[in-house]
Amino acid sequence: MSNHSEVIAADLEQEDYMTVDAQALIELATALVPKLAERAKQTELDGKVSEESVKEIAAAGLFRVLQPKRWGGAELDPRVFYRIQMILAQGCMSTAWIYGVISVHNWQLPLFPEQAQQDVWQKDDSTLIASTYMPVGKAVPVEGGYMFSGRWGFSSGCEHCEWIFLGALLPKEDGSEGLEHTTFLLPKSDFTIDKNWDVHGLRGTGSHDIVVDNVFVPAHRTQRTNNHSDAGCPGRELNNGWLYKIPFTQVFQRAVSTACIGALDGAINEFKQRASMHVGKHGSKTAEDPNAQFAVTAAMMTSDQLKLVMLRNYQRIVDCVKSNQVMDVEERLLQRAQAASVPKLCGEHVDDLLKACAASGLYRSNPIERIFRDIHQARGHIANNGDAYMRAHGSVMLGLPNLDPFI
Repeated sequence: MSNHSEVIAADLEQEDYMTVDAQALIELATALVPKLAERAKQTELDGKVSEESVKEIAAAGLFRVLQPKRWGGAELDPRVFYRIQMILAQGCMSTAWIYGVISVHNWQLPLFPEQAQQDVWQKDDSTLIASTYMPVGKAVPVEGGYMFSGRWGFSSGCEHCEWIFLGALLPKEDGSEGLEHTTFLLPKSDFTIDKNWDVHGLRGTGSHDIVVDNVFVPAHRTQRTNNHSDAGCPGRELNNGWLYKIPFTQVFQRAVSTACIGALDGAINEFKQRASMHVGKHGSKTAEDPNAQFAVTAAMMTSDQLKLVMLRNYQRIVDCVKSNQVMDVEERLLQRAQAASVPKLCGEHVDDLLKACAASGLYRSNPIERIFRDIHQARGHIANNGDAYMRAHGSVMLGLPNLDPFI
C-alpha cells in the first residue's frame, strides 16, 4: 500500500524551484517524520514540542529555508517551506505548526533595518524568533524609540525562542489619519511567558501569553508590517533578492494553514493502515465499509486539490514579485480566502475519517483523534477564518469596496 503523500508529490519534483538544495531539505524533513510521530503523544502531554525535536529540525537546516544566504540561510522559494511544513505535519501537527510560525520570522527579520538583524543574528545566526502579532501593545514615543507594554496571547513555540515579534498600532508614518500595524522586536530579557496554554488541540505548540512591562524598544527594532515599499522594508538594501519583496500576508497566511494539509495526509495514512486491519464487533473489516471507502478517497481528493491550488497560487505570487507586478485586489482576496479555508476543508474530512473509525476509533490511542482536535484548533486562528475571507472577496465581487487592510 503506497504512502499518500508520496503519490501526491511524485510529479512535483520537476518544478524549477525544487533545486538540489530544496530536494535535500525535503529529504531531511521526510526522515524526521517517524521520530515526530513517535513523540506526538508525549508532545501533547508535555504541552511543548521537545527540545530534541527542535534541535533535529535546526540541525537539518529546516528553520533556515527562508533566511537570507548572507545570514547562513537557504533563501529558497516559499513553496519549499510549505512543502516541508506539510511533511512534518504528517508526523506531528503541533511540531509543524511551530515550525511554520517560527521559520516565517526568518523571512520577516530581513525586512527590518540592518542593526536589528545584527542584534539577533550577529553572535548566532541560528537564533529563533517567536511572535504574536495581535495589535494590543501600548507604545509611547520617547527619544530613540518607544516605551512598550502589553499582554499578548497565542505565542506558539515561544519557549524555544530568544527573541519575539509583538504587534501594536502606531500613527501612520505619512501623517495621514488612522493607525497602522507595526511589528516590535524584543529580546527574551524584555518579556515574560505566562504559561496558560490549556486547550483541546495543538496542545504541543505551547502557545502561551507574553507579558511586557514598560521596556524600551529602539526605533530600529520596529517595522510597519503592511508597508511593502522599499522605504518600509529597509532591510532590502542588503537582502535584495525577490524573496524579500513578497507582501507579508502572502507569506504568513499559508504558514498557519498549510500544516492542516499535512496533518490530513497523516490521518489518511493512519486510516488506511487501520482500515486494512481492524475488524469490528460484527465481524467485518473497516475496509469493507462503504462509508470508509468514500471517506478515504474524498479526503485524498481534497488534499490533492488543496496542494495544487496552493502551488498554483504561489506560482502567481512568485511571477508577480519577480516582474514587479502587483496582483489585483480581487485575486489577492481570492487567494487569501482559499488559504484561510484550508483548515475548514481539512476539518470536514478528518471528521469523516474519525467517524468511519467507528466507536473503537475514539480512543485517544488512535492518532486520528489527536489530528481531529489539532485541525479544529487551527480553525480558530484569525488568519484561518475562511468564512470571513470568503465574504470579504464576495463583497468586492459584488461591487463593494475592499475593507481588508492586510490584503
